[in-house]
Amino acid sequence: MAEAEFTATGVRIGKRLRSLTRAGQVRISEGRLELLTSYGSEIDSAPLGAVRASKPWYTPDDRALADLDGKRYVLTLGDHDPAPGEPGPPAARRFVEAVRRAAGRGG
Repeated sequence: MAEAEFTATGVRIGKRLRSLTRAGQVRISEGRLELLTSYGSEIDSAPLGAVRASKPWYTPDDRALADLDGKRYVLTLGDHDPAPGEPGPPAARRFVEAVRRAAGRGG
């Protein structure tokens, strides 16, 4: 398996008003965006060509929207303190830039 281009753990993943996981994972690898539970089970995934990521102005800095094949997810990247010695989770803006860069749309 190739090394992931972007990985974030401890991500709250929600769909509309429903929380799907409070400690999930977001990974961009091999041309796909994957949303995973804390146990590594797949919530959803899509090729990067079918993914739209955005950071709306009206959301807090730690939130991003991810649209995978028409299904919209709210990602909260950074709502918890990192473990001692671990870097903090990536900000939402870094996630959006990583999706655009991996999909070849600039960034």
